[in-house]
Amino acid sequence: MATPTSSNTSFGGLAKRLVNEGLVDAAAMQKALIESQREQASLISYLVTNKIAKAAQVAWLMADEFGDPLLDLDCLDLDLIPKENFDEKIVKQYNVLPIFKRGKRLFVAMGDPTRLDAIDAIRFNTGLSVETVVVEQDRLLKLIDKILESNSKNDMTGLDDDLENLDITGGEEDPNKKDSGTTSAEDDAPIVKYINKILLDAIKMGASDLHFEPYEKSYRIRFRMDGVLREHTRPPVQLSGKLAARLKVMSQMDISERRLPQDGRIKLKLSKTRAIDFRVNSLPTLFGEKLCLRILDPSSAMLGIDALGYEPEQKALFMAALDKPQGMLLITGPTGSGKTVSLYTGLNILNTEETNIATAEDPVEINLEGINQVNVNVKVGLTFAVALKAFLRQDPDIIMLGEIRDLETAEIAVKAAQTGHMVLSTLHTNSAPETLTRLRNMGVPSFNIATSVNLVIAQRLGRRLCSACKIPMDIPKASLLEMGFTESDLAQNFTLYQPVGCDQCRDGYKGRVGIYEVMKVTPRIARIIMEEGNSIEIADASRAEGFPDLRRSGLVKVMSGITSLQEMDRITGVDASH
Repeated sequence: MATPTSSNTSFGGLAKRLVNEGLVDAAAMQKALIESQREQASLISYLVTNKIAKAAQVAWLMADEFGDPLLDLDCLDLDLIPKENFDEKIVKQYNVLPIFKRGKRLFVAMGDPTRLDAIDAIRFNTGLSVETVVVEQDRLLKLIDKILESNSKNDMTGLDDDLENLDITGGEEDPNKKDSGTTSAEDDAPIVKYINKILLDAIKMGASDLHFEPYEKSYRIRFRMDGVLREHTRPPVQLSGKLAARLKVMSQMDISERRLPQDGRIKLKLSKTRAIDFRVNSLPTLFGEKLCLRILDPSSAMLGIDALGYEPEQKALFMAALDKPQGMLLITGPTGSGKTVSLYTGLNILNTEETNIATAEDPVEINLEGINQVNVNVKVGLTFAVALKAFLRQDPDIIMLGEIRDLETAEIAVKAAQTGHMVLSTLHTNSAPETLTRLRNMGVPSFNIATSVNLVIAQRLGRRLCSACKIPMDIPKASLLEMGFTESDLAQNFTLYQPVGCDQCRDGYKGRVGIYEVMKVTPRIARIIMEEGNSIEIADASRAEGFPDLRRSGLVKVMSGITSLQEMDRITGVDASH
């Protein structure tokens, strides 16, 4: 128990009692009040998520404070949950769960009964009076995730039986596009069912990309799962043309054009509340058209910063950069490293009634309510630079550019960051220090880089070890030191794990976690930039300032048992043999 201090008199209500009861230290509470407001999170959620207070103790105290019943979630009968009052959007937004209905009264499980906005939203949505029941916040979040995952699977179970009649629409119609007409693929029911089944399989299996690949004597379909491509099936090569035609019809492409790459979009409606978008690209190859589909799930943008895998110090730097009224926040990494999710997570935090946010993307991947999103269209002259110039005449507070590709865009972005705007964008570089030298190589003056860039984040996505089958491994101390571990690391007596593989995972891994290098542009680093220092000098200064690089951040995940050394070596480009 923490010892109460005399400073607790500065707190009010629940915060004061948490300190008086010794559940939270006064200094920690002061910081939690400030940080929770900045992150637009409730105090209770912040305390429990950041492990400042134990969920069980907080739940007991709140039940006593507000006179609400305290429920053990293990005793909850999920069959009693009133499905007609289960609004997925409200459940996810407020972290609440309707658990029982009696007459005109709806009993709702909450980890934080101080959320009056949640109670009002439920009352307005259902027309019922709301009775709150206190539960442990962390266990409630796990149960909500479990129910939503189960609902998602149930949504798709019924679809398997009616593969011909799935609700599928393409992207917006291009008025200049030729009429695609009708092809045999449209009328070919087996092809329709086959493609629909492939799309549903990809969603169920958690794939991020689908590849339809024609070769001279074979045809294969591969899924990218947890960052690794795996062959899913091999349909007859004779179907190559029909499969390509069907996908192009679904994504509103011109099926008569087979010589040039094309872009399209497919929307697959799984239920009344859930739809998945696919970004589609066709590429003419030697033996037919290869099509690549990127799955765009809007729910991935609503994960929240705590789900992304930042270490506490890195999260604090990210939040501090978002809190600045102006400057640039740059995110870098290869394709598929999660840059878009990080950007959208930041935008969600910034998206309030008081802010005017505009984005230029190629293309817009996820639609966000309250944000003005623009699709870049080079064919008609709508480039990132043109969109950015237009934004500056639209009284913006925050600007997001999908990517800084050229000097003109970079110069306008820098000018915007220096004149009172927050600018978020991405570049394709390998590390945070290289991002700063890349801007200089583009032609941006060193002084402008040093005075406009606030924070650079380099990131990768690593596969998580399956908790059901991972086993400990023993590596000699000398080898660990060679791999980058320090003597102080080894003194912690951590356990290294290796993948095995079981019926709950793929090759010993299940899901992915972000690995980050978060570098603040400090006065020391700014001075090196202005002195035309190279990326090696900037990296040395970054480490000296206490900002761990990607490798070091990965080793922290390894020590925590989240991932394996083999996976860390794969994504950071280090030879595992050493």
